[in-house]
Amino acid sequence: MTKEKYNVTGMSCAACSAKVEKTVSKLAGMDKASVNLLTNSMQVEYDESKLSPDDIIKSIVNAGYGASLAGDTKEKAKEKSIKKTNDDAISSMKFRLKVSVIFLAILMYFSMGSMIGLPLPNFLSGAGNPVGFALTQLLLVLPVMYVNRKYYISGFKSLGHLSPNMDTLVAVGTIAAFIYGVIAIYVMGYALSNGDMNTVAEYRKNLYFESVSMILTLITLGKFFETGSKARTTDAISKLVDLSPKRANVIRDGVEENILTEDVRVGDIVVIRPGESIPVDGIIIEGSTSVDESAITGESIPVQKDKGDKLIGATINKNGSVKIKASEVGEDTAISRIIALVEEASSSKAPIAKMADKVAGVFVPVVMGIALVTFIVWLVLGYDFSFALNRAIAVLVISCPCSLGLATPVAIMVGTGKGAENGILIKSADALETTHSIDTVVLDKTGTVTKGKPVVTDIIGFDIDDNEFLKLAASVESASEHPLAEAIVEKAKEENLTFSSPENFTAQSGRGIRADIDGKKIVAGNEQAIREAVGNDTGLDSVFDKGNELASQGKTPMYFMADDKLIGIIAVADTIKDDSKEAIEALKARDIDVVLLTGDHKNTATAIAKQAGINKVIAEVLPTDKEEHVRKLMEAGHKVAMVGDGINDSPALARADVGIAIGAGTDVAIESADIVLMHSSLKDVATAIDLSKAVIRNIKQNLFWAFFYNSVGIPLAAGVFYLSLGWKLSPMFGAAAMGMSSVCVVSNALRLRGFKPRNIKNNKSGNDEIVLIENNEKKKEGKTMTTVINVNGMMCGHCKATVEKVTKAVEGVSNSIVNLDAKNVTIEYAEGTDLEKVKKAITDAGYEVV
Repeated sequence: MTKEKYNVTGMSCAACSAKVEKTVSKLAGMDKASVNLLTNSMQVEYDESKLSPDDIIKSIVNAGYGASLAGDTKEKAKEKSIKKTNDDAISSMKFRLKVSVIFLAILMYFSMGSMIGLPLPNFLSGAGNPVGFALTQLLLVLPVMYVNRKYYISGFKSLGHLSPNMDTLVAVGTIAAFIYGVIAIYVMGYALSNGDMNTVAEYRKNLYFESVSMILTLITLGKFFETGSKARTTDAISKLVDLSPKRANVIRDGVEENILTEDVRVGDIVVIRPGESIPVDGIIIEGSTSVDESAITGESIPVQKDKGDKLIGATINKNGSVKIKASEVGEDTAISRIIALVEEASSSKAPIAKMADKVAGVFVPVVMGIALVTFIVWLVLGYDFSFALNRAIAVLVISCPCSLGLATPVAIMVGTGKGAENGILIKSADALETTHSIDTVVLDKTGTVTKGKPVVTDIIGFDIDDNEFLKLAASVESASEHPLAEAIVEKAKEENLTFSSPENFTAQSGRGIRADIDGKKIVAGNEQAIREAVGNDTGLDSVFDKGNELASQGKTPMYFMADDKLIGIIAVADTIKDDSKEAIEALKARDIDVVLLTGDHKNTATAIAKQAGINKVIAEVLPTDKEEHVRKLMEAGHKVAMVGDGINDSPALARADVGIAIGAGTDVAIESADIVLMHSSLKDVATAIDLSKAVIRNIKQNLFWAFFYNSVGIPLAAGVFYLSLGWKLSPMFGAAAMGMSSVCVVSNALRLRGFKPRNIKNNKSGNDEIVLIENNEKKKEGKTMTTVINVNGMMCGHCKATVEKVTKAVEGVSNSIVNLDAKNVTIEYAEGTDLEKVKKAITDAGYEVV
């Protein structure tokens, strides 16, 4: 499957976007098409063996619109689409509005000035020279119609393709009024020649030229406000684009050149000086510095970077000059992937939007039918042609489907942009909508609740100074590659202790290590290793009891001996993150169940859960079985979010209703999760849920307003209440109401820009007892089978993630691993699993099973 983005021109309302989407979706080989009226863009996924970009563009052109493949480099395309296009659109609207207002003001002076006592030359007055009066209005309305000719070009072109849109309503309504006015001039001229002054007086009062000018001006005014508001919805993406420097200093052929960032190639040597933004991702080959990575990771403290370390594009070099070798450039940099992710999410559609799209697809033809029926009914009821025409025009101009088309995409764009500002990357509108209904959050332990890095928590020396003890321990552990040893060495460095190099170092896997330190024979290891070293010395039972007490707290005790004498215990643990407890309290305050799902021993898991405030624990779970536990929670009727590091938790992330990955911008996280927390903070889970609820609430408000406006406005414009209450709506007020409806919808969505995470504290007394949920997976019987399925059509990481996700969703499948190079997927499944369901899942996802 190929995934591409297209720019679509000529769309003016939801009916247009629905028409384009429907047309493209019908193409053979098209898997998915999503058109965004707000950004005038379309995202498609299709089988490149059956379709080509030219076929897609041709189908859009045949439907009456323009299209082009978004083929520039990302940075160029973003700059053009976000900044230049918005500026050009606002500038054009401003010119049209100025011309329209000027000529409308003059026209209103001539047509209605006398009603409020304004002086008017006798040769242009309606009473003295009715034909000249009418011709003057005709000449004044022509410039307004000309500068707003876009409505007529688009409207009648769409009508010719049998896909009428909002412009069609405006064009038909105003042209009808204009033609009626022209006919009125001829009728008045004929009546004057026959001395029929009653006919002249009647038609002089119903010329409608001022209505045409007023309708076009008010609609353009509404569009001007709408365009300005829509431009503000792209602020988040614009800010992301602005993070990347536009130029880079590159050394080529021994000479330093200043070139455009998009011209940097992989392997180029880039020079970065203090204070400069890093243009591309790369590896330091010379120098060291500290880097402000807050824009990407949220880490406020600059990070020290030395030779061999990776630098991320769009971060800021603080105080050292370095040279890097470019490793990712253009679309492959972390910031470009983040921008693409935000844009893709902004362009996608939430399930709640489907209702509006279906209505919009048939809305305009129905409205034109209602206008025609309105016109005929009033004529049949005996009212004159002018009254009937007035009612039909009012129906046409008030029934703009723009508010319907903007109700969801504006809120989604602002919402995903606001998420990006808060370090929350939401991959799709579907994920954004689903998140608001989450009632259970399943947390991985290591790297999610905890820091993912062991640290020393306790130093207990026996008849030895703690610093001297730590120095000996760090000396022997410095030769070990075990993560627990690294924690002890780091602790010694923090205390500025100098330690000796070990001699005669030996290690026994799972037991411990031995070495000579400054003439002393040091033994370090677990309880079993120490017992083997000292024999059955019952005098050490109290020491081991202390170690077991530490173990019950989720810590790992390490015992140390010097010259056959026990000198102390050092406990090491993966401690919880500083904000984990606060984050979990925030989730509880939102009535969300929190479950800790980990492969660690139940004692360790329970200890961590107690520290973090988690009441439900599932421990001793194999990585391949995490997905099964998530599935069981979903089958029990829960809406589940799985939060993990995006690598070993990928099956569970893919299975959950919403997969949330901790870790900024990593490939695996972006591929396997629905939401990526750039700041790696668990508190952002609650923020994501709050944001989702705010966006869905906003969309519902927008849809209510759009439907309410049309359900009330159309009957009022048609004159339904005229016979009983005397209410009627002039076309001019209809045009004003139509313009304001879109402005209201967009303005309401823009309120999301002020979104702030709610600071809710959990004030419930609750039961602090930890429930250890039985892990039945260890007791399962039956054989695990493995098979390899060849799959055609997989092209990229997105394809890989999709195939893995759909196959893991099949009952009985415990794991699946895609090999893009070999074009196959390895499936692990329980004996008796129906493999035909697996094949069907792959085929339904748009790929070919060989």
